[in-house]
Amino acid sequence: MKMPMPFDNSFFCRKFLTGDSYRSPALPPAPPPAWWRSCAFYYRLFLGPVRWLCAKAARGECSDAAWVHASAWVGELMEGLGCPILIDGMDQFDRLEGPCLFVGNHMSTLETFLLPSIIRPHRPVTFVVKKSLTTMPFFGAVMRSRDPIVVERVNPRQDLTAVLEGGQRLLAKGVSVIVFPQSTRSRQFNEEHFNTIGIKLARKAGVPVVPVALKTDAWGKGRRVKELGPMRPGMPVRFAFGEALSVQGNGKAEHAAVCDFIRDRLARWEAEDGVNGEP
Repeated sequence: MKMPMPFDNSFFCRKFLTGDSYRSPALPPAPPPAWWRSCAFYYRLFLGPVRWLCAKAARGECSDAAWVHASAWVGELMEGLGCPILIDGMDQFDRLEGPCLFVGNHMSTLETFLLPSIIRPHRPVTFVVKKSLTTMPFFGAVMRSRDPIVVERVNPRQDLTAVLEGGQRLLAKGVSVIVFPQSTRSRQFNEEHFNTIGIKLARKAGVPVVPVALKTDAWGKGRRVKELGPMRPGMPVRFAFGEALSVQGNGKAEHAAVCDFIRDRLARWEAEDGVNGEP
């Protein structure tokens, strides 16, 4: 069930929400200094899409269309920062008949903002999120409106139960689920910290898994508030979706395939972008 597009007020919205891939148009280099660009970005972010969407949520009007619109708006802000957005493989999930599990690495705050405008125009979707995101001022109302699967990040066994029960309920309704199995955001992909919770849910619900590799370190990790780190003007933002996998047996082969896809894409992008280490 594709969502109709109620807006076409920008290049990003018109081009980003159609087709199997997306490439930003040629972007002018962002002028220095970088710290000023970071300040300007956050100013526009909070007074633009965040304030707009939070106001919608406070009135009980945070619809899927509003969610996608705000998400695409953030994409435009990233392009305004000189960060090209490159996305491949949307056909891998667009052609699926029913819901699926999106399982990907977690690098920054940016993927939470951008994935709705990538996936929701093709199919209903929500996230597995930590409880603190649903209780924070203003933006918590937005997250709650998305009917997410909420985990505590304290007791792994309770979290697994919450994901399996909540995930099966949503998937049975035709809603796909995005899960980041890492314990925290990281530029480095460590398979030891990449658990199998998504594979377990997919096996239990009988739905395919779509691997998601992403490189979103254009949005840095903050020291005091990790969601608000330094921005890196000019750095590419990349997403790639792999071939859907049907979970067989204990799911070990599918978990390994997801890890291989993410690791290989990150290595390729690292070589192309020439990024070394944390800022």
